[in-house]
Amino acid sequence: MTFDILTLFPGMFSGFFSESIVGNALARGLLGIGIHNIRDYATDRHRVTDDYPYGGGAGMVMKVEPLAACIEEIKSQRPAAKVILTTPRGRTLDHGLARELAAEEGLIIICGRYEGVDERVRELFVDMEVSIGDFVLSGGEPAAVVIVDAVARLLPGVLGCGESAADDSFANGLLEYPQYTRPPEFRGLAVPPVLLSGNHREIARWRRRESLRKTFMTRPELLESVCVTDDDARFIDELRTGGGDGE
Repeated sequence: MTFDILTLFPGMFSGFFSESIVGNALARGLLGIGIHNIRDYATDRHRVTDDYPYGGGAGMVMKVEPLAACIEEIKSQRPAAKVILTTPRGRTLDHGLARELAAEEGLIIICGRYEGVDERVRELFVDMEVSIGDFVLSGGEPAAVVIVDAVARLLPGVLGCGESAADDSFANGLLEYPQYTRPPEFRGLAVPPVLLSGNHREIARWRRRESLRKTFMTRPELLESVCVTDDDARFIDELRTGGGDGE
């Protein structure tokens, strides 16, 4: 998959995309990232990419012409790529949406700035608007980074362990269970004995229950859409009545 990012500030991406999982995936040729400076597609001498809004009001609006030229150039090379606009009014990014986007052949991500983009960009080119939460950023660049990271780790071969993505929080609708490594005891806090037992069936049961417990305590609304077993249901009932301790 290739991610094409349209931005007024291309320097914001170099550090993040050169490190860690995304950087390794790039080096191994598992994905591609193109950073496109929208100013390069402005036709005037000063490379203007924004203008005052019709009808008045504060702030500036990103002009349609440079964005159109940039999108059309990328589309000529990758016609199947889905065009995404980062905006607070878009669909909220979650694990389900990340999985949907990971199935696409390519993504073209427009980083909004100022008061937003000319509405005609949406009408002519945008396939989906995406938000990363109910808060305001200075621009869409951080949102683009989040989208790339969330989607890239779901692509085949990107993670070192094939099971890692399946075990992540939200992958099965629940928050992830607690993780431990050496030493077995630190400052009076010991690793749960079941994890040292070698009994994989009991370890799996403990992890499932701890995922249920974490979700119940911090994001109980997630349980409404999770497929639970009879054992899960009994454990959740115990949690609701104040039990479920010491599992």
